[in-house]
Amino acid sequence: KLLKLKPPKDFFSKLDFFKTIFNLKNVPPKRLNKRGICQEVIIKGEEVNLYEIPILKTWEFDGGPFITTGQVYTRSLDGSMHNLGMYRLQVYDKKTLGVHFQIHKDSSHFFHEYKKAKVSMPISIAIGGDPLYIWCGQAPLPIGVFELMLYGFIKNENAKLVKCITNDLYVPEDVDYVIEGYIDVDKMRLEGPFGDHTGYYTLKEEYPFMNVTCITKRANPTYSATVVGKPPLEDKYMGWATERIFLPLLKTTAPDLIDYYMPENGVFHNLILAKIKPLYPGHALQIMHSFWGVGQMSFVKHAIFVDESAPDLESKEIIPWILNRIDVNRLLFSKGILDALDHSSDEFALGGKLGIDATGNEIDDLNIKILDDNELLKKLQSKTSEILELKQYYTNTKNPICVIKVKKTKSMRYLIDDIEKNFIHIRILIIVDEKNNDLENPYMLVWRVVNNIDANRDIYIKNKTICIDATTKNEFDNFNREWPDDVECNLEVIQSLINRGLIKKDLEFFKKFQILPLNKLEKL
Repeated sequence: KLLKLKPPKDFFSKLDFFKTIFNLKNVPPKRLNKRGICQEVIIKGEEVNLYEIPILKTWEFDGGPFITTGQVYTRSLDGSMHNLGMYRLQVYDKKTLGVHFQIHKDSSHFFHEYKKAKVSMPISIAIGGDPLYIWCGQAPLPIGVFELMLYGFIKNENAKLVKCITNDLYVPEDVDYVIEGYIDVDKMRLEGPFGDHTGYYTLKEEYPFMNVTCITKRANPTYSATVVGKPPLEDKYMGWATERIFLPLLKTTAPDLIDYYMPENGVFHNLILAKIKPLYPGHALQIMHSFWGVGQMSFVKHAIFVDESAPDLESKEIIPWILNRIDVNRLLFSKGILDALDHSSDEFALGGKLGIDATGNEIDDLNIKILDDNELLKKLQSKTSEILELKQYYTNTKNPICVIKVKKTKSMRYLIDDIEKNFIHIRILIIVDEKNNDLENPYMLVWRVVNNIDANRDIYIKNKTICIDATTKNEFDNFNREWPDDVECNLEVIQSLINRGLIKKDLEFFKKFQILPLNKLEKL
């Protein structure tokens, strides 16, 4: 409604107009001239000790304990802009925190302002309080909009802020902990690894770090945290809320967008389905470019577009509907920025993107000759010994999916050449490694594929067959970056939880979501 405000034409529309404007009085945060309940206990100087806060080390190979729901408060050098962000924070010692400023976010822009001016950057971390602070901190707002204004808009009451003890930043007065300090802009430190929401460990990279000058807290504080890793975990629900709440805002950039859906096993930025109302040839391609140029949507790697006649985007029917409309001539390959957590591209935070225009009518029959899995596997194995297993999906569609598991001994482009003569039986070929992949588990196969590919490097079109190399990249592929490990539970931890009656010994559940490596399940 606010985005479409029009000048009032009569008395009653004027009343409605001014009522709308008046309601915005509760949007801006309100600064209090007193201390908050987050400052009932003040710890400064040599008494500061981050280890007295119950900060979790979540995964076995994490670089240390990490604050995972820290509300990171910063401001621009001139003080005109304020930001609340959600960045992970690694504990190095009792007075030092690594700050994972992602390169595309406001706080990172502020950091470079301070660095250019050669001035230390103030920073405060709040933990706890109203859970809405956490969600607002990760909301995809336009640059320069203070996230606590969104808090006021949703709650219809001002966020109440108090001044920090040792810097000039303001934080919500009702949080449980506040960690205050500054960043020396001339110093960096290796941060990570960290088992992240991609389901992989993000690797060590140099990031700024925070020197802690003060910790304040409630007299009886509650420490809040979240656990991220392979889907589905808690961030699924924050992502779902963001998807629903920001649809109207996204429509201002793409007015012919009807709906969109970010599947949890696509970990949000790796896969998006969108329903549009196409009005002219190439309309879907236009909206793809629009998506890739808008805020956090620019991180999306793979986008599939359907029209208004398609089934619900979250329904099972949407998959065969899309497969009946995939045409190799309607694929868009592009290149752009990626989330800093992406591991698959040859360059950090820059890589390939794929758009699929699945609007319109079904494609013509491609005269594919379907074989059963065993027969097709024998044919392919007669051409190469690398193929170990095979599973086909949606064989009743125009573009059946054939997934093969391989023992990788060379670049997969050579394997594709080896079996090309059998593409009369295959329309979409997906290749995965033998390690930790279950061909009977499509949920985790989707997770693996969209994580592991760079569209410009790993997708091959052979005649009318689309070949996707979702294997781990290594020296066979001239891949020079380190490839991270899966985030997996420790067997001893799982066994301990079972012994204490905290979880059930449910092997099917562990297998479905790959809680443990497949080769360790039998040890339970």
